[in-house]
Amino acid sequence: MNVRVGIVMGSANDKPTMQHAADALTELGVGSEMKVLSAHRTPDALRGWVSGLEGRGVRVVIAGAGLAAHLAGAIAGHTTMPVIGVPLAGSSSIAGGLDALLSTVQMPRGIPVATVAVGEGGAANAGILAAQILATGDEELRERVKAHRKAMAAKVLASS
Repeated sequence: MNVRVGIVMGSANDKPTMQHAADALTELGVGSEMKVLSAHRTPDALRGWVSGLEGRGVRVVIAGAGLAAHLAGAIAGHTTMPVIGVPLAGSSSIAGGLDALLSTVQMPRGIPVATVAVGEGGAANAGILAAQILATGDEELRERVKAHRKAMAAKVLASS
């Protein structure tokens, strides 16, 4: 499976949450890679990783970060590929991750970051959204995304 989505997080502690993005992508048959990089503590390594993405076939980036949550924005400043931000709540977060949500969603005009919900649900949705973006140019993936949606609906209907 070719890697088409890069998943990056600001801390190794974020991996259990960000694994939900990778799992959603795997379920839809989309290859991904995971990396831990910090917008503030490893800016040169982050820039180097981003600059090599397109050459490796990556077409969408998912970035999870908490607190100041500048990771997605820092990536978006170095690439024109779609970036999806996942705000994360940590032990010192404000209001369950509200600080990270506002930091991720509040981007300057011209440098967009698609932002999903805080935490595990947001990470899973980021994986699905990345697949939907890729599916605009991939009919087989589009059919898998549609089948995934139908399966979710069937599961809800079966539980009633």
